[in-house]
Amino acid sequence: MGEAADKPVLLVAKGTFGTLGGGERDLMRVLPALNRLFSVRMATIHPVPELSEICIREGIRVIGPDQPWQLPKGHLSTVLDTGRSTASKAWSSCEGLAEVVSEADALHLVSGDGSLPLMDHVPSGLRTHLHLLEPHRGLYEDTLHRLVDGTPKRSLTLTESLLSRARRRDQTMIRGLVERPGSMVSSNSSFSAQRAKDVYGIDAGVLWPCVDYSEFPADPSRDGRNPYTDAEGDYVVSVGRATWAKGTWEAVSMLRGTGLSLAHVGGGDGDSIAMLRAHAEASGVGLWVAPRLPSPSLVSLMREARAIVSMAHSESFGLSPIEAFAVGTPALFIDEGGFRDTIVDGVNGRLLPRDDAQTWHAALKEAADDDTRARWAAAGRARIEELDLSPEAHARRLWDILH
Repeated sequence: MGEAADKPVLLVAKGTFGTLGGGERDLMRVLPALNRLFSVRMATIHPVPELSEICIREGIRVIGPDQPWQLPKGHLSTVLDTGRSTASKAWSSCEGLAEVVSEADALHLVSGDGSLPLMDHVPSGLRTHLHLLEPHRGLYEDTLHRLVDGTPKRSLTLTESLLSRARRRDQTMIRGLVERPGSMVSSNSSFSAQRAKDVYGIDAGVLWPCVDYSEFPADPSRDGRNPYTDAEGDYVVSVGRATWAKGTWEAVSMLRGTGLSLAHVGGGDGDSIAMLRAHAEASGVGLWVAPRLPSPSLVSLMREARAIVSMAHSESFGLSPIEAFAVGTPALFIDEGGFRDTIVDGVNGRLLPRDDAQTWHAALKEAADDDTRARWAAAGRARIEELDLSPEAHARRLWDILH
């Protein structure tokens, strides 16, 4: 893209926003900053009202199908990789897609369900940046093939064998994108960049996610009402859909004997929540479950918590630590994955071993100390500034990548 009086046109695309997880929230957070540097067009085959509201406010055109695409469910659909073809058909049905592709100077494609099949409809000459948040976890790890308590849903050996076709197709899609002239790939942490190397054999840069202080303010004066319904006793907060991959079951187990409850934000399927409630009751741990919360409610919940915790398996980056830094709540996280990019153990939070409940309990006591909380909060915000994790910095980095 050359310099011009008008802003270059950037097509931003992501398959689905339906889960509104960290990847989706991060992209929505950065869209306004991107639109100040580029003339942004947004394409998705599963929009959500939150995305539409941002795009209307920013004057960003949204391209999508008449009916939102849904990832086909069920073991057979996963084995046959039917989502690949249905997503491609959904992209082809998007009115105006060919027009915005033809006028775009570059494409910024964020990985996830339904994203990569867009490339079936993009000419090879369009400069393309793939933000590869993580390799497809269902194809290269077993964490998504376990119940919330870690029990395999079926034989893991059989599952790995049956998914060989889907893995080959995934490898082909990534290889085809990487081999396009002018293509670029960034991961969202040092850990996910190494995973991209291990799984796909590619050298990816790092484009960190961001946190917005206007969304997660240090000043509590404008906080809304805390949605937590149990006024009795202290609690910790975990964020993410209740799954084995997110370590939700292990978080409950870890809290046994602490007197702390778990406020879990992100919900989960009915069976998983029922299992989790039974596990919490048997463990003597209070459990409060909420679906995804609007940011003001989440901020109030986080700010009044003893700590934000996660025992997630191989998390690619994790927005929760930097959101905890922003509001000033202690961040206690498993010493794995992308959490190591932001947390400095004992300085702005704790990185803790998975199978040592006593160490976690000691850290939870640390997190109750007012001086420790204040010191970690200051160091956490300093870490945000050190890494420059603002939406504006994210947009500038993408500008530099595409130039």
